[in-house]
Amino acid sequence: MTGLFRTPKTGVNMAPNLPFDLPSRFEIPAAWYGTNMANHSELWTYHLTPPEVTELKAAADAFLYSELDIGLLTASAFELPTLQQKFNDVRSELKDGIGFHLIRGLPVDELTPAQIATVFCGIGTHIGALRSQNAQGHMLGHVRDVGADPQDHTTRIYQTNARQTFHTDSSDAVALLCLKDSMEGGNSLLASSVTIYNEIAYQAPELLPRLFDPIATDRRGEVRVGQEPFFIIPVYSWHEGYLTSIYQRQYINSAMRHKAAPRLTKDQTAALDLHDALANDPANHIEMRLKPGDMQFIYNHTMLHDRTGFKDWPNLADRRHLLRLWLSLPEDRPLPESFCQRYGDITIGARGGIVLEDTELNVSLW
Repeated sequence: MTGLFRTPKTGVNMAPNLPFDLPSRFEIPAAWYGTNMANHSELWTYHLTPPEVTELKAAADAFLYSELDIGLLTASAFELPTLQQKFNDVRSELKDGIGFHLIRGLPVDELTPAQIATVFCGIGTHIGALRSQNAQGHMLGHVRDVGADPQDHTTRIYQTNARQTFHTDSSDAVALLCLKDSMEGGNSLLASSVTIYNEIAYQAPELLPRLFDPIATDRRGEVRVGQEPFFIIPVYSWHEGYLTSIYQRQYINSAMRHKAAPRLTKDQTAALDLHDALANDPANHIEMRLKPGDMQFIYNHTMLHDRTGFKDWPNLADRRHLLRLWLSLPEDRPLPESFCQRYGDITIGARGGIVLEDTELNVSLW
């Protein structure tokens, strides 16, 4: 299958100028190209059947009948006799396959907010453990334009209608559920960070080592006592046989406002610019429009995601609104110690997210 997703280029066997042996090209399912992947949507798209929708609704209603808080939801409390295997397969596809998956057909217009939240969080528990997405402890995030200023260094870009740029989130995986789409724009873009590594190794191998340099990334005001307002981590890490990426260029740029943050060198900036140019090349990414009822699952360690800027509907009730989960996956890859700066804990199955001293975990409806 991987042959569908590779450009037939040849290069050196090992990446040069790195302090460790690393292939100059990874031939794995996650190393795909957008122009090829877009033509094979059958590999990454699944449509829920009516019986499967009924199963999800029944599981949600059973949990809601218990009157327990949705934040206490577990996989065992959200039984899916037939769909459990499907979500096991999704988790495997994220970790070991192409790195993303799209499930369509959840009838959000026919469900209450409590049912929708329970279904989405319940599905999340069958894939991984829910993690806090901000200092407020939101286990269920709301991705919508709240009028925040994208130029404000404390703004999380998902709270605006601005272009996000390609990035990773602070968890093993992220899931999105579309409730309402925008009037114009707001399309989802996905690119493989493995493919970008391959292309840099081929096009500009002299810049590749700079992406393994520790680089400052802004915490955007979400800082624990005793922490710097930024963390320092490479864009790429090579650890126990895994190439792992963490990236948010906007936050790298805004980290430069902190005097203590190490300055970017000319070569580091050139490497980041090439990284961005490759991600933005249509040959290297796919673009899709999430429709109401679509659920998108993305593996942050090998995938970058982005959202185009958008124009929303005049009526407040019609405006773009997505739900989001951050997930820690069981039996996942090990992460290097440098991830502790952002993830807090790198214990597999219990890592990632944002938790401060006064954070209280919660699930907020709308």
